[in-house]
Amino acid sequence: MKIFITRTLLNAIRFIFVLSISTVPMSAAQSWPQFRGAQGDGTSSATGLPTVWNENKNIRWKTAIPGKGYSSPVIITDKIWLTTSPDEGRSRNLVAVDFASGEITRNITLFTVAEPELSHRSNSFATPTPVLEDNRVYVNFGAAGTACIAAESGKTIWQRRDFNVTYHDVGAASSPVIHDDKLIMIFDGDNKSERFVTALDKTTGATIWRTERVHSQEQLKGMVHSSCTPHVITVAGQKQVICPGGLYAAAYDLADGREIWRVQYRAWSVVPRPLYGDGLLYICAGVVKPVMLCINPLEARGDITDSDRIVWQSSRQVPNMPSPLLINNRFYTMTSAKLACRKADTGEIIWDERIGGQHEASPVYAEGNIFLFNKSGDSSVVKASDRFRTLGTNTLESGCWASPAIHDKSLLVRTEKHLYRIERMD
Repeated sequence: MKIFITRTLLNAIRFIFVLSISTVPMSAAQSWPQFRGAQGDGTSSATGLPTVWNENKNIRWKTAIPGKGYSSPVIITDKIWLTTSPDEGRSRNLVAVDFASGEITRNITLFTVAEPELSHRSNSFATPTPVLEDNRVYVNFGAAGTACIAAESGKTIWQRRDFNVTYHDVGAASSPVIHDDKLIMIFDGDNKSERFVTALDKTTGATIWRTERVHSQEQLKGMVHSSCTPHVITVAGQKQVICPGGLYAAAYDLADGREIWRVQYRAWSVVPRPLYGDGLLYICAGVVKPVMLCINPLEARGDITDSDRIVWQSSRQVPNMPSPLLINNRFYTMTSAKLACRKADTGEIIWDERIGGQHEASPVYAEGNIFLFNKSGDSSVVKASDRFRTLGTNTLESGCWASPAIHDKSLLVRTEKHLYRIERMD
């Protein structure tokens, strides 16, 4: 018996199949399980977020977080996680906060050290953001230790204390990421320390691969440490781990850590997380010799510094700390004091405008709006469009060093002393 299927029916079957394997449930799409959110790009599909708030308006709850830490809050379902040090680096803790009530439900001391490593005044002893998956929380405190914790019990599943990397006087700040079976971390230490990228088995903590970051002897006479968070992209079917660092950025094969390509520059202490969209990769390296690069990674191999893989580059409005946003072919960067909007495919600046205060936290985006938080307690909501328009400026009692998170209809904002759930209350 022959079966005849019309082209229309075949296309319908294909459409249903694609939906079955690619549709993300709304609750998952709105989770924030790692630094910069579910996709690592600072954006959320959430709707109904407030644009106006203060200490007496649109605050669902406010919870004091013991100690000091600049890690971002992360969340899946009903539990928020963040790290802190209650005693200036001697202890490194993991804190869980109930999303509904704001109650601290766990405060676990994971590591203690007799002599804390150096940490810059712009950093903390708990800056790397945890990453969540299923019932596990993965944390990294640099030289103090890396661990995997069971979310329900709070028990340590595995830990590593052999990454003894130093960062001059800066301290650790690079957040871990998860992809497939791997926990991926960058350890870009100073010129007297180790510099490498590693992938661990997320189940056991065992090393799957480790790739050294190779600098020339001339380069090692200067500063090379950095604190960037890796980003995994897929190029022509190959999964690449993008790792900006001091003096160069490189792409590594996710499977075995082999270096695929690199691009050189003169900046170091690189922090902003890279972005990838519409086949183009964006890297910001803003310290000392600032550069912003747009790269086409397709067929990139070896040293691409002076090749046609560089689509455009600029030294204007390059952020030191805040990670950029890529929205509808527009590339937004927040320096310490200025927000800029560019055409993503050409680098042409459409506008750049001053935003009050100094900004270390990365901006986030949802429902057509960009949310920015400064170190003084002020925050701005700016429309993501080709015309600069501020929807409002809001104030909390202290400022943000940590980047905010978005979950459900709430902004989760960590200031120097508190965690806020900001939500429309009318």
